[in-house]
Amino acid sequence: MSEDSIRILAPKEAIPTIKRELSRRNFLAFSAAAASVATLAACTPGGGAQPGTGVVASGGPLEANLNIYSWGDYDDPGVVQSFTDTLGPKVTFGSYGSNEEMISKLIAAKGTSGYDIVVPTGVFVTQLAAQGLVVELNHDLLPNLKYMDPAFLKQEWDPENKYSICKAWGTTGFVYDKTVITRDLQDWNDFLDAAQNEASGKTSVLDDPAELTGLYFWANGIDWNTTNKDDLDAAEDYLVNTLAPHISAFDSYPGGVAIPEGTQVLMQAWNGDARLGIINGGEPDRWAWRLGSPATELWMDNWSIATGAKNPEAAHAFINYTMVPETQLIQLDYIGYHTGAAGIEEAAKAEGLEMLDLVFFTPEQLATMKNGELNENQDRVVAIWNTMKAAAGA
Repeated sequence: MSEDSIRILAPKEAIPTIKRELSRRNFLAFSAAAASVATLAACTPGGGAQPGTGVVASGGPLEANLNIYSWGDYDDPGVVQSFTDTLGPKVTFGSYGSNEEMISKLIAAKGTSGYDIVVPTGVFVTQLAAQGLVVELNHDLLPNLKYMDPAFLKQEWDPENKYSICKAWGTTGFVYDKTVITRDLQDWNDFLDAAQNEASGKTSVLDDPAELTGLYFWANGIDWNTTNKDDLDAAEDYLVNTLAPHISAFDSYPGGVAIPEGTQVLMQAWNGDARLGIINGGEPDRWAWRLGSPATELWMDNWSIATGAKNPEAAHAFINYTMVPETQLIQLDYIGYHTGAAGIEEAAKAEGLEMLDLVFFTPEQLATMKNGELNENQDRVVAIWNTMKAAAGA
């Protein structure tokens, strides 16, 4: 896959299973986006955190503890325990459900959050760095960067990886029950048609404002970051008046219950969540996964170190530890998402990991994916989401 194909990587969030408390992509919460982004913009050096310049670790002894603020259950427990057993620091996790929640916490704490590592999605990294909420990484303490695929480094939000290193990335598509929907669904228009026919009353969509308007825009060849009022009006009319009556659930994690228990027939889903749901359900032949087309999204989550981190040496050591090839493979299988490691596709195939077509994508597929943006349409997108949920009785 070419570097140019990967350049589209950027925002958003996701990961699965009912066992998993607040999973990786728990609703991007654009309802909080306008407020938190405004707060972020207003957080000047004189009013809170200071710009995150300089490194936060120098290679000294590792601290006894490490506190990570991340998407829930986003790391294999065995990897975390192995890190502690091998290097010493005891790891404690705090979880959030959206980038906005994490940002609000860091702004309010003014460098005293108590967290060492945070995991922002790409589009937020620039703002976090500019407002001093994350600090520069010491690359001398991250020698395992050599195991990362260069295509997943030096992204537009952090071209020198001063503040962030790829942790995982994924995309959006849908899953359907082939025992109920017997025709071959291929794209978003097929999804929308089936939702109103065979799957009416048994269709779930992601509980994410941007994903819902995206569903309409992707199906109709409209840029899902559009700020055009006519586009937004059309999306609202369709989603509220045409689609909503057929929707039975707004579920960001159908891989947790809906797929394994077969409670829905058609489900919009993130790829990693879909993969784990199909695997854990024990009936893989029952379900079909389709990458959203003709267009869909792509997001990347990143390791960063919070301003005021009390355990910077341990933070660097943990990030470095996760980049070991063997660890990357374990992480991929656990969370269901590509980790950006070089050669990991070949390693996953050699290991015989299941359903890798939901993890790895061709350059042609990548070319159909586009990242989200933080722009002036957010309030309207949230309003559409709220109105659609009300119309669906959610």
